[in-house]
Amino acid sequence: MTKKYAPATERNREPIRDVLKAELPDRGGLLLEIAAGTGEHATFLSRAFPQWQWQPTDPDPDAIASIAAWRDEQGPANLLPPLRLDASEADWPVASVDAVLCVNMTHISPPSATEGLFAAAGRSLGKEAPLLIYGPFLEAELETTQSNLDFDVSLNSRNPEWGLRDAAWLDRLAGENGLRRTARYQMPANNLTLVYRKT
Repeated sequence: MTKKYAPATERNREPIRDVLKAELPDRGGLLLEIAAGTGEHATFLSRAFPQWQWQPTDPDPDAIASIAAWRDEQGPANLLPPLRLDASEADWPVASVDAVLCVNMTHISPPSATEGLFAAAGRSLGKEAPLLIYGPFLEAELETTQSNLDFDVSLNSRNPEWGLRDAAWLDRLAGENGLRRTARYQMPANNLTLVYRKT
């Protein structure tokens, strides 16, 4: 199995860890990571939160293989074997979780994946449990940086269903699925972490 590498992980894994320290309950539980990609975040973050059972998922077989390779080489005991999960599909392999983390998915997937993420989070999270979403977003009340505007154009040219999502749209999806936004964190390279909790 071949480990994959994402250069951005080195830049954002510690800021993401710091947000999780502020938002995850100390008691631990089961965390579902959506679109875990290479598995580097799962390996690093599961080590930082040993009280959490960390369940990485991804729809891509190559990503599943990379996550498994990282887990076999460096994963702590609380990092579970990866599961195939497509966020846009209705049936998820985990029915009840204590937290959901999604890093860099919403802009490189069709809108149905983000819609599915909120729908499943609304079904599977308990009261006040968090859904944390990291990535670049558009915010109507703030001027979008030129780099993010250029990134949005580039994404859309590669796939017309890709592109930066409006944070207000995510907020609407949250409300439709029994969640509300409770926090917004500024992150490296003009990214955000948006935190939603089950009402």
